[in-house]
This record gives sequence, C-alpha cells and structure tokens, in this order.
Amino acid sequence: MTNPSMKWLLAPAITLTFLTPTPFNPSAQAETPMTQPSHNGSNTQSGGKSTAPASTSQNGSQHLVITRAGAQPSSQGPAANFTGSVVVTPLFAATEHTRASAASVAFQPCARSAWHTHPAGQTLVVTSGVGWIQEWGGSKREIRAGDVIWTPPGVKHWHGGTATSPMTHLAIQEHVNGKVVDWLEQVSEEQYRAPAE
Repeated sequence: MTNPSMKWLLAPAITLTFLTPTPFNPSAQAETPMTQPSHNGSNTQSGGKSTAPASTSQNGSQHLVITRAGAQPSSQGPAANFTGSVVVTPLFAATEHTRASAASVAFQPCARSAWHTHPAGQTLVVTSGVGWIQEWGGSKREIRAGDVIWTPPGVKHWHGGTATSPMTHLAIQEHVNGKVVDWLEQVSEEQYRAPAE
C-alpha cells in the first residue's frame, strides 16, 4: 500500500547533473561581460565575471545569467548529514527574486542522507543509477533514473544509493526563513538494510 504523503511521478531522464544549502558564489557563475551594482548603487560594466546573480543594465532591463558546468565547486557531503561517500554540487541558490535552490547529489553504493525534513518540501529528480528513499513509518522504496519524487513539507525521510548501485539526483527546495532542511538522526544500518518495497 502506498502512503499518500509521498507522491511519485515518472518523467523521462534528463541530463542535469544536490542537499545542503551552499553559499551563492555568483562570481564563479556569471558569464562576461555583465553589469554589476557598484557600492553607490549604480551599475558598472564588470569587464569580468559578475558579482551579482542577475544583471541589470543602466536602462533597467535585466539579462539572463548562464552558469557553466563546473563553475561551482563540488564538496564531500558532511559526515553529520550523510553516511558514506556523497558529493554535493551546487547548481543555483536562492536570490532576492526567488526562493528555490538546487544541487546535484551523487551517492556511492551504501551512501545515504541522514533522516531530515524540508520546511517547504523537496523535489528530487533521479538523473542516474538506482537508489532508495524512505519516509518515516513507511517502507523503503526503489528509485531509478528519470523518477521524480515530491516530498511534502515536514515529512521525515532519507535517500541514497542502494547497497550495490550508486545514484545521483537533482534536489530542488525552497527557503523558509533562510532554511531549506532540518537535519535529524543518522539512518541506522538496520533501517538501511531493511527490505525494499
């Protein structure tokens, strides 16, 4: 029986390649040339990478910002929030105009997140491999490349690779009062090794 609090959608695999918020580093993201605000509030031509996440010209029009692959550095998922080998690559951060942030999170076999919740919920898009996800009180479920998972606000859950397969997903969540996740206790070996649905 499926628990109605977790909704599952299937979508074609995408080529995008998340879970902890990472400080926004727009100077590593924007292409040149761009305009950027100066300390006196006016816009100046940067002649280099922008220090602003969105560019506004002197006539007030906005310009798109392209973030090139590899512009944001990847990092190991912290041991307080993950078990095993996990690499987190930030994709975009919330700005003054948006509340969403996203990252790609790559789990090696047996690697997983700790139990956690999201104040505004979370969407996962599995981009490669096979993984497991479980909400508190429910069965562990298999997820595969192309699956899209919506976790509602406040639902306690974990996700990661299976015992034999790595899994990478895109994680998208919105900030509530500057927060995207509440980390809880680690997933025990007994919980991780329980049979999947």
